[in-house]
Amino acid sequence: MSALAQTNATRRRRRRRTRPAAARPAARTRTAGRAPVPKPFPVLDPWLWSQAGNSTRHAAALRPFTRAEFGSDAAAPSEGHLQAANRLIGGLRAELLRVNGGVRGAAAQARRQPTREQLERLLVLKERAHQWVRGIEQIWDFYLELFGQRQSRYGELLLAADRIGLDCYAAAFRGVGAHKTIPAPPPFCYMRTGFSPATFRRGIPLARIGRLPNPFPLVELPFHRMVNPWTLGAILHEISHNLQNDLGLDKLLPRAIERRLRAAGLPAEVARTWARWNRETFADLSGLLLGGPAIVASLMDVVGRSPRATVHFSPGAPHPTPYLRTLISVELLRRMGFAEQARRFERAWRRLYPDPGGGTIPRAMLQTFAQANPLVVDTICFTPYQTLGGRSLAQVYRFEPKDQQMIEEAAARLAAGTDPGVVPARFLIGAARVALDRRFARPGRLARNFYAELVRR
Repeated sequence: MSALAQTNATRRRRRRRTRPAAARPAARTRTAGRAPVPKPFPVLDPWLWSQAGNSTRHAAALRPFTRAEFGSDAAAPSEGHLQAANRLIGGLRAELLRVNGGVRGAAAQARRQPTREQLERLLVLKERAHQWVRGIEQIWDFYLELFGQRQSRYGELLLAADRIGLDCYAAAFRGVGAHKTIPAPPPFCYMRTGFSPATFRRGIPLARIGRLPNPFPLVELPFHRMVNPWTLGAILHEISHNLQNDLGLDKLLPRAIERRLRAAGLPAEVARTWARWNRETFADLSGLLLGGPAIVASLMDVVGRSPRATVHFSPGAPHPTPYLRTLISVELLRRMGFAEQARRFERAWRRLYPDPGGGTIPRAMLQTFAQANPLVVDTICFTPYQTLGGRSLAQVYRFEPKDQQMIEEAAARLAAGTDPGVVPARFLIGAARVALDRRFARPGRLARNFYAELVRR
């Protein structure tokens, strides 16, 4: 080999020896192309550790409500309503936190000694805590939806309904003949789909909050009633259900009705039926005393259905047969001094339903109705009760012909969009009805002015 060739060969050997390791061909090994095997990560210990944290975070998330999260305008839930809901949730949440303490202790013990006994103890406590979380969450969600409606464009409609309800309570508690403890918080209205309004009275066990006592009256209103405010006699009816309890008449009236009818010689079954109807009859009559003659038309909106449905008697039902409900209110309207309006309502009603005997109303109820109806109206509305300070319901509410004149004057102003003045909030339902019936303005204009006036107050 020539000297030049030897020199070049030497240089190539040196370059191979000094080439970087990254540039050299990968060494052929038995594991070439395989990913490294990860180190096993423990499962049980992290899971045990996380259980106490999960439960604590659940409790922290179910925190008390604040007014700021539901808006700051007049439609927002009041401090009283928020406090009542928070007291209910807070009491349950305190129990959850106590249960969580047991979960944390059991988790720590199970991590130190993961025996079958310790693990089962943790699982039992974990399940108990989860049941508490689900129960509280149901209640928390109910009030979240209830209060959250006040942030929507329907908030002002609900505020208007609240103010009508509050006005009814003010009239009742100012009208009694002796001091009564003022119930608080006042009724709270919300919307829900369905044909009929409903109410849930203060203190009754409510399924939606886990059968716990309802902390304040709830009035449930379908949207189709809200858009037609002249049908909102339903608010006065539902509020009256709550007033019967808060005025202390809930137990007195059924006994008084049955005793009065039996003393008049009516059959026992007839007397028991009227006594069973006491709550719905009271709500109809109380609503009429609170709102005046227009409330009878609002009632007819509700009970005026097909002849078959209106003359159908339901044994055991709390409502009087629909056909009879209007005639019961007509009797009160007559006693209130509105004989002509009563005559017109009765004539129109009997024109709509000329044959009540063709339904399923028991013969004994129809045959005794003319005698029983005035006695029931007198017992509910014109009999003094000690719980009312020695006054009758008609004396407590005192709706007089001059009040109807106020309503009719307000109707013209409401239609014109001018200030209706100092008319009570509950009278605006009748004003809207009068304005609609006399065609003072289009329905849409009346509805807008009705809510604008109540929201402005």
